[in-house]
Amino acid sequence: MVAKGTTGTRKVVGVWIRVSTEDQAQGESPEHHERRARLYAESKGWVVEELYDLSGVSGKSVMDHSETKRMMADVRAGRITGLIFSKLARLARNTRELLDLAEFFNDHDADLISLFEAIDTSSPAGRLFYTMIAAMAQWEREEIADRVKASVPIRAKMGKNTGGEASFGYQWLDGKLVPHPDEAPIRKLIYELFREHRRRKTVARILNDRGLRTRRGAKFSDTTITRLLKDPTAKGEHRANYTTSQGRGKSAKLKPRSEWVIQPVEPVVSTELWNECNSILAQQAAGWTPGPKGRYLFAGKVVCSCGQKMYVKTGSPKFLCGKCRNKLPQDDLEGVFREQLHAFFLSERDLSTFLGNVDTDIADREAELRVLEAVRKKTVAERERIYRSYAAEEIDGRVFGELYRPLTKRLDDISDRVPALQAEIDVMRINRLSSEEVIDGARDLYSRWEQLSFSDKTAVIEGIVEQITVGDGDIDIHLHYVPVPVSPELADIGQRVNRDSSRRSAGSVLER
Repeated sequence: MVAKGTTGTRKVVGVWIRVSTEDQAQGESPEHHERRARLYAESKGWVVEELYDLSGVSGKSVMDHSETKRMMADVRAGRITGLIFSKLARLARNTRELLDLAEFFNDHDADLISLFEAIDTSSPAGRLFYTMIAAMAQWEREEIADRVKASVPIRAKMGKNTGGEASFGYQWLDGKLVPHPDEAPIRKLIYELFREHRRRKTVARILNDRGLRTRRGAKFSDTTITRLLKDPTAKGEHRANYTTSQGRGKSAKLKPRSEWVIQPVEPVVSTELWNECNSILAQQAAGWTPGPKGRYLFAGKVVCSCGQKMYVKTGSPKFLCGKCRNKLPQDDLEGVFREQLHAFFLSERDLSTFLGNVDTDIADREAELRVLEAVRKKTVAERERIYRSYAAEEIDGRVFGELYRPLTKRLDDISDRVPALQAEIDVMRINRLSSEEVIDGARDLYSRWEQLSFSDKTAVIEGIVEQITVGDGDIDIHLHYVPVPVSPELADIGQRVNRDSSRRSAGSVLER
């Protein structure tokens, strides 16, 4: 099944165009910005599905514009999972609206790509943008929270809404919290599925595959499932005035139990079912992973060279291909993977050389861009001079055409080259930031790998491993983020990792 927001395995994005009349007078046409964005998407292997054109629209307020509403609806529905635009000021000039849009995209696991500021939140370095947005917005929330804080305990004791939406499965009706006729059955189903499968991601996948969505139309995630499972409202105990917000991205701080207000509401699941599910969650938090999938690294990532996925049978220490019976011990695969992290562990000289080469390439293209802009201005002036001569009847039509057409062709060529060149620079700048951050992170991971918990190792693998292909005597590890090698020692990064380079014998590890 192909998820929304993807075409096969390709990310589906939208392009946001908002160019002022002044910008267009300076040669920055909507077509120019659109071409630049499409070239960036093409370089990343993404599919541009939607174009949101707000040309000439004031940046003071864009939230009520029909194109903005259409874009946000597409994000909610998962039709696009990213938005490319030329610069943050083109997305919104109003600071509050910019913060709201950034938080909206973060909440829906969608990415923002600002070409001018080199922000691509689909990259590791770009995720920092969402962190900064959260910090900027926090003080506003704190100001509002201080004004309403005093009224919360009183309203809670009266059983009234203390702010915010009702928990999924419930609704506020005539001042009372009651089960929602459409959502309550789904809330109950979540508990039943979790009791059966004991895996939050599995529950989320089943709900999404059935076409069920959250209240805002987004897909269910394991985080959402966890929050709903832990909420005691479902068993008839609605808590109020029990936490203090620490800002977006941080866990809420529990208040003293003496300040909590517990109000009875109509349950949607039995107390026994709620307790059973939360007991499973507590065991998992303590490091025990129940369920039929077993406890092993690289689950779902290992593929045999014959094309079949490889699995670990219960009680077996090896990945096995059910078709050709190719085998690979789990411990040996972990050793090879750690060696791959070691390949990431570049020396300062290699890292400086790599980043220096990228900087030089960026500088060269920026210089070419400046030259093209100068030539464009000169050509526009020259073409304007020829036109004025023709209008003043200083030259005839034949001479005018001979002089005017080449200049127009030159401007067309420049108009094609400039956005392409800008797209190249955008890709290089963003990839440079991503590579630097990932390399630094890999260094730390390599040095601390043996001390990491099983769950931490699993999170690392999920984050950087795309696929592992096991062949006859070799292993091909495909990573999401790999910088271009700059020395012979690094030539194998992202390439095939064989048993010899890992000082292991292929015959002693891989079995037919």
